[in-house]
Amino acid sequence: MKYTALHDMHVSMGAKMTEFAGFHMPLWYTKITEEHMAVRKAVGMFDVSHMGDIIVEGKDATDFLSFALPTDISKKKVFQASYTTFINHRGVMIDDTIVTRVEEERYLVVPNAATADMIYHWLYSLSAGYDVKIHNVGERFSSIAVQGPNAEALLQSMVDVDISKDKVPFFHITMGNMNGIKIENNELSGDLLYISRTGYTGEDGFELIFPNSNAVSIWKKLLEEGDKFGLKPCGLASRDSLRLEKGLLLSGQDFEPHHEPRTPLETGISWIINWDHEFIGKSVLESMKKEKKYDLFRGIVLKGRGIPRHGDRVFVGDEEVGYLTSGTMSPVLNVGVGLGYIKRPYIKVGTEVEVEIRGKRVPAEIKKPRMV
Repeated sequence: MKYTALHDMHVSMGAKMTEFAGFHMPLWYTKITEEHMAVRKAVGMFDVSHMGDIIVEGKDATDFLSFALPTDISKKKVFQASYTTFINHRGVMIDDTIVTRVEEERYLVVPNAATADMIYHWLYSLSAGYDVKIHNVGERFSSIAVQGPNAEALLQSMVDVDISKDKVPFFHITMGNMNGIKIENNELSGDLLYISRTGYTGEDGFELIFPNSNAVSIWKKLLEEGDKFGLKPCGLASRDSLRLEKGLLLSGQDFEPHHEPRTPLETGISWIINWDHEFIGKSVLESMKKEKKYDLFRGIVLKGRGIPRHGDRVFVGDEEVGYLTSGTMSPVLNVGVGLGYIKRPYIKVGTEVEVEIRGKRVPAEIKKPRMV
């Protein structure tokens, strides 16, 4: 079992702990719905130090990552981040990720916790012939996500750089000092706090990255300053319900290269693909795009009582037309919602379907993945 630098803090605060991707992580602190709604209406913070951190640098770093990803990284400016995915030679998604251009030929790759080592080795295996260095540095970094409509106001009161949307738009980064906290030896940003306007909740917010030695002091500072902004510490359970309402993919569940092999076309993120450059798996995806025979990732909102779960089947009459990969009760909609794959003839928003939950059919409706 692995522990983040904030583990003892979570335990001392009475968090319900659980194993996740090999880490002992907080599941919730008070109630899942309370934490969920704090993020939707005010601000919540999450320990996301379990996520991976990989630095790719060298004179060929841009060309290398543009080959390894369906997104053409050369089109991104310094301090700009990209949501993208690693795919194999069959076009199947290995993991989704955020890649940030920190310098002209230096990038931060943030894979998911369960796949961090695998992605490091995947990148290393592809790097022959490229002048790049790849560093797996996740164990040296901590990260806190500050998410919600009050996230900017809270952080702006604590840092000495302008983090307004004009200066730091969505999927961009900056670096600065946090009041009263000295950052030292940050491999990403020198002696400054790394501040990224990204997140996994569907709300505005930031992800902070810093050395492990700063974790407890930053967490405590956020708790202290956040009280007047309605801040609540949040666990993995609300992080999952938040991302699900907004239709965000969960690596290892909504897609996985072995038991749920899906392409960016099927998962509904074809917008990340730049078709005008060469990348691994391109020919396979071009054929799929032309034929348009694949299932599509969709949201489903129940019209009756029930909580849909992973593996529940979806029907139109007697025909099975798909299945769910994720499901929960939506705190915002106050009904059961799910995400999953639907056969192409039935993907239109508004299509009436039924979800089989514990042997009982519940009326439902097809929606876009972003349901809230």
